[in-house]
Amino acid sequence: MAHPLRLRILSLLTGTDMTAAEVARELDLTHANASYHLRHLLAAGEIEVVGEEKIRGGVAKRYRHRADADFDKPKPKVTTETAPTADHLLVYEAVATELRRRSRALLRGPNTHLTDAELWVDPAVWAEVEEQITQASRALHRAAVAPRTPGAIRVNATIALFRMDPEAK
Repeated sequence: MAHPLRLRILSLLTGTDMTAAEVARELDLTHANASYHLRHLLAAGEIEVVGEEKIRGGVAKRYRHRADADFDKPKPKVTTETAPTADHLLVYEAVATELRRRSRALLRGPNTHLTDAELWVDPAVWAEVEEQITQASRALHRAAVAPRTPGAIRVNATIALFRMDPEAK
């Protein structure tokens, strides 16, 4: 997961199912590169094969990211709050890289929103906001459509909510 291109592919496959060739065309990649990343996402259980089609004597698999399945997965049981692993930090670094790329496509306007904050809040407020953000994320993922669908707008939603170590600087 800790690769900006894999994050782009997951986003792309949230709104529609696509073949490796279609992913390659949309993201301006080689077919081999798209296939490589799709294989890794499939092995990690992040996408699924939702169909196959015959193309020029071969068979192309169609892939889809089922975002609702991610939301519905039980959260891992962590009994104590611990420091992030190297894998956690790599995922956040990939998200930061992807946000830098996306921000170059930003259209300024009245509906642009940015919140960047390091705050101390009551745990009840935290729980309430966390649930609201989860519901907003679900709504966006459910509403996702294929790229360039007439009438659809291209948007970014990068949300990173996490509790922080009170002793870390």
